Amino acid sequence: MVWNVAWRDLLSTLRDRRTLLSTILLPLLVLPLLTLGMPLLLGNLMGGQAKEAQKVGIIGTLPAELRRTLTRNGSGGTGVELITVKDPVQAVRSGEAEAVIRAPSPLPTQAGNTQGTLELYAKLGNLKSQTGAYAKVKDAVDTYNRSLTRQRLTALGLSETVLTPVQVKPVDASPPQERSAGMLAFVVPMLMLSFLLNGGMATALDSTAGEKERGTLESLLISPVRRGEVVAGKLLATTLMALATGFFSLLGFLGTGLVTAVLSKRAVVDPEALQVMGGQLTLTLGSLAAMVVIVLSVALLISALLIALSIYARSYKEAQTYVSPLSLLIVLPAVMLQFSDFLKVGDWLYAVPLFGSMIAILDVVKGQITPLHTLAAVVANLLGTALLGWLAWRSFGREEVIFRN
Repeated sequence: MVWNVAWRDLLSTLRDRRTLLSTILLPLLVLPLLTLGMPLLLGNLMGGQAKEAQKVGIIGTLPAELRRTLTRNGSGGTGVELITVKDPVQAVRSGEAEAVIRAPSPLPTQAGNTQGTLELYAKLGNLKSQTGAYAKVKDAVDTYNRSLTRQRLTALGLSETVLTPVQVKPVDASPPQERSAGMLAFVVPMLMLSFLLNGGMATALDSTAGEKERGTLESLLISPVRRGEVVAGKLLATTLMALATGFFSLLGFLGTGLVTAVLSKRAVVDPEALQVMGGQLTLTLGSLAAMVVIVLSVALLISALLIALSIYARSYKEAQTYVSPLSLLIVLPAVMLQFSDFLKVGDWLYAVPLFGSMIAILDVVKGQITPLHTLAAVVANLLGTALLGWLAWRSFGREEVIFRN
């Protein structure tokens, strides 16, 4: 009888094509666009800036070698085009030049005698300027300084390495999964739980407030079905829809990770841009099993919460106002996860319903999950599901709630 109630609610949900789009297509399309499209876009934009010759204004006199360094082409990049301007601020603001360099006094042509100052005018908050003319001028000046320093050291009979007697060689000790995930590790818990919430929302609202608004809930309750079976059936239907969205979102993550690995080997995606904007999700069999168990318990908890809240609503629209703030329960803690490296995460946090699951999913993505933490997160979610299910069962037995319209 529980399955009959669940099947009835599932059919009602599946008749809406918009629900199918948000359940299947949205997770499969949004995740590749976010984790793969952004690095590709960033790489193309930065590559385009490197190949474009930006206009840079000049006020004053520059050493000949520095001018050659600024306009030199090579190493897959293009230098800048130097133009003469009068007002540096106005030239940048009007777009006449992307950056302006001004030498208040003659710049040194050899190291060790004097130190000169070169003013660089640019829109410092502008990403295009930062990755274009501004970056090229900075690189050219650094190259010019190294050249003068190298000449001075050679004249003194010294090697350039005398300036750096000790070098630091970074060695990443992070687990392989954490290294490949990058910033994506902090995005996975938020997106995964958001998709679970959105996937179960349509079924939960339609099977409670929607049926109440249509007047079909009374006919279901007077049929020879126990109230507990009605609640269990609606919980089952909502959980299945939430799990469907979670499955396709996980499939989107893993599929994007495989595509990213192929593109990285073929040098299609810039590895640095990939680490900044996203990453690659790779899971072992143990991590995948832990992820599935955690997601299942979260789906049950979210479904029970949705049903317990929406049954109080008089209409579908009112139910939406009740469940809309639930997204904040996911977004705000997910934002805090970005600072988890600065915080001491105690074992007790894994026993906090919902939030403990976010930490556990983050550990799964990083390859740091333990069976104890997985068990604590799952048990906490199941206890929360039992409590919310009991509240929903009580609500279905109260006439002032069922006939509230």
